[in-house]
Amino acid sequence: MSTVTVKRADLKAGEVLCSYCTARCCRYFALPIETPENWEDFDHMRWYIMHGHCAIFVDEDVWFLMVYGDCKYLLPDYRCGNYDDRPKICRTYTTDECEYDNDGTYDRLFETPEQIWEYAHAVLPPKKKKRKKSPADTATQKLPVVHI
Repeated sequence: MSTVTVKRADLKAGEVLCSYCTARCCRYFALPIETPENWEDFDHMRWYIMHGHCAIFVDEDVWFLMVYGDCKYLLPDYRCGNYDDRPKICRTYTTDECEYDNDGTYDRLFETPEQIWEYAHAVLPPKKKKRKKSPADTATQKLPVVHI
């Protein structure tokens, strides 16, 4: 593994971009999730993040749950220790649009439950407050009568 930073355009014929990378693609996975539309959806997202080692991001209007964690086969030199038997998703992944030289920015990034909740408050209508029963309401309610 080289410590030299190389630009994609400067790669020589036959060189592989992975030789200059710290395996950014092997340190997390992201799954698309439904776009949140209401308070309950955002509350579920808060719950995801409360479990740690994850974040939620939006990229090109698609929402993702990102789970941090190095692949168990990632070697100290950033190569794959299971290369010959790696999953199909790894086999078909290319460096054409990988994040090697990506600045790591997203349209939106939420790393704490508080950030999700703050965003929900900004984009959703106010939560309906539960109305407290007044003593007058309680006085007019009748208890069921049991005949023995």
